[in-house]
Amino acid sequence: MELVLSNHSSYPRIGDDPAGQRLRRTIAQREKGEKTEADLRAAENQMTERALAEQVEAGLDVVTDGLIRWYDPVSHLAGKLSGIKINGLLRFFDTNFYFRQPIVGGKIKREKSLVVEEFLFAKAKSPRPVKTVLTGPYTLARLSIGQNEETGKLDALLAGYTQALAEEVAALAAAGATLIQVDEPALLKHPEDFSLFETSIKPLAARKGSARLGLAFYFGDAARLYSKLQGLPVDILGLDFTYSPSLPEIVRTEGSSKTLAFGLLDGRNTRLEDPNALARQLERMLGGLKAEIAYLTPSSGLEYLPRDRAQLKLKHLTTVKKTLLGRAA
Repeated sequence: MELVLSNHSSYPRIGDDPAGQRLRRTIAQREKGEKTEADLRAAENQMTERALAEQVEAGLDVVTDGLIRWYDPVSHLAGKLSGIKINGLLRFFDTNFYFRQPIVGGKIKREKSLVVEEFLFAKAKSPRPVKTVLTGPYTLARLSIGQNEETGKLDALLAGYTQALAEEVAALAAAGATLIQVDEPALLKHPEDFSLFETSIKPLAARKGSARLGLAFYFGDAARLYSKLQGLPVDILGLDFTYSPSLPEIVRTEGSSKTLAFGLLDGRNTRLEDPNALARQLERMLGGLKAEIAYLTPSSGLEYLPRDRAQLKLKHLTTVKKTLLGRAA
């Protein structure tokens, strides 16, 4: 089996050196009217290229654009859809980061691309395959509120976001995306909604074309939903093992009909895990997998870490893989 090293999703937008501070300075100057929108795009481009280069330097097989242009995982997508206004800040799950909450006042509609241009830029700048990341329709719906009784219903919000995200998946596939990851952390907080969640995934899967579609779950225990997740019409399941102490044994005994992305390195902790312990854990789980490849990733995006520690985490993926191969030799 081939073990593919991949970033999960985000990468820190700000560094410690002057070049790493450029985007922060430009954002502040843009808000004061001292910089133009073109200046901001140029700073985002520079930091995206730097994020791509640092992922390649770390030895990854698959990279992301680092979500450098994203203010947060919610408003970056929802704010581009019609029928939605962006309101105040709320905490993003149990992290110290915040998102701007969407307020839905009418029919949700996708009238322009959400991340297609971002993908094309990263693809042109990266020597490695680029994975595209989208926050999923269920998580967007859960973190939005409606201005009236109709738009505030979860099923109505979900239907609107599902249609918009299905169109974006189709556009990404048409633009050449080969790997599309849909992040759905909210499901682990509301497992009782699994049937409703499942209805939102099918339209996305139907529009993926030849691209491989993955779902990523984090900030919660996926063990109780593991069997149900196997039945979803996707190619890859990305799982956060840092919240799920029983999950390794479940994977070992039940196996998987899907390709798995093992989120074994804690994306929110600067500590570097024992590579021997992770290699042993991986070795036990890989034996029950049917797929020809598996992914090794951080448990979540890396925007919660200082930039230098984030790169060390990615380099540590290589250490874990080498340790695993050494055990197999």
